[in-house]
Amino acid sequence: MNQHEICLPRKLTNQLLHLAQLSPEAEVCGLVGADENGTPSTCYPVGNNAANPQNRFSLEPGQQIAAMKQMRDKGQTLFAIYHSHPAAPAEPSAADIEQAAYPDALHLIISLNTKGVLEMRGFKINGNQVEEFPLRLIEQA
Repeated sequence: MNQHEICLPRKLTNQLLHLAQLSPEAEVCGLVGADENGTPSTCYPVGNNAANPQNRFSLEPGQQIAAMKQMRDKGQTLFAIYHSHPAAPAEPSAADIEQAAYPDALHLIISLNTKGVLEMRGFKINGNQVEEFPLRLIEQA
């Protein structure tokens, strides 16, 4: 396991957790853009158009393209793809691994499966290789 920590601003983390809590029945998903320093800075929610959004996610193509354009216009790069698991642990499912298309992006998975505590974990997925990266909250200036 790689011990290279991923630093996430507390404000961004709270935003991601809040979005997941707003949808306890269906997976939420979207993108996270990083600023010119590579620091994750902006959340871009994207609609989930999966046939079974209770346990799958599929980024709505038009919204994903619009989010990528907004990122480019702001001089940002794709840092992460996030989604929630309303009733499963915060780890990639077989479908998540099979459908992962951005090997350089972090996959942030938020679980609502624990009583009173939200769990978020980060993974890089490249083919069938899954590597977890520890997350650390930072305060942004």
